[in-house]
Amino acid sequence: MAVMLLSLGGCGMGGFSLDKAGIDRSIITSNVPSTNSGTATDAGFAADQTTVRNAASSADLEELGGQPVLWANADTGSRGSISGIAETRIKGELCRVFSTTRESFDGVTLYKGRICMLGAGAWRIDEFEAG
Repeated sequence: MAVMLLSLGGCGMGGFSLDKAGIDRSIITSNVPSTNSGTATDAGFAADQTTVRNAASSADLEELGGQPVLWANADTGSRGSISGIAETRIKGELCRVFSTTRESFDGVTLYKGRICMLGAGAWRIDEFEAG
């Protein structure tokens, strides 16, 4: 029994050391090229802008009472909340300014936006910038 304990003690004394560990160069990895996610050229980002526009334009501001409007885009998997929606007139057009979050696979970003009514219930996005 004593011989076995002494032999196990020797294993523990000369054990593993991070100082002696080397770099394993046999593993080869690759990277994924960066995309400009969140830009106007990104189709998913454009679809999210449209979803935010639709949610902000259809919100009943009196009924909301300052509560945020939640939005989600099933096509892109993005979601967020629109807050601080306020109506204003710019050059005679009815506009809504707001802040929104966008939670997507590339992270969470805060945006400032402005949409304006074209007429007959149609709205256009005038501003949608990270901020």
